[in-house]
Amino acid sequence: MAILSTGPIENNAVAGVRPTQLVTVKIANRDAVNSSTVLIQGFKLTSTRTLYVLDLISVAPNQVISKSYFANIDDYAFVFTTGGMAERSTQVSVWGKDADENLVSAHRLVSDEILNQN
Repeated sequence: MAILSTGPIENNAVAGVRPTQLVTVKIANRDAVNSSTVLIQGFKLTSTRTLYVLDLISVAPNQVISKSYFANIDDYAFVFTTGGMAERSTQVSVWGKDADENLVSAHRLVSDEILNQN
């Protein structure tokens, strides 16, 4: 089981609008035979850490899944727990998007940039 994290992401409003309104999580299972699972936890960060996303995803062999979550908050973080036979072949990336679903490059994390918590 691998535990991955985006770490804290600051999303403070600029001229009354936060840069990221929506977070898209992309999960890719590169294993041709085995499945994996990914537990997605999203946290609102204030003086405390509050869980606001809890989603368990099953990923079939060679499957790519995209899930989108609300992110119009000042600070947030996502934690991903991967499991199953294809755990090592499963990659996760996070893409911040504005209200028009354009990418916010400052809030883009590809799989190599996500922190391994093990």
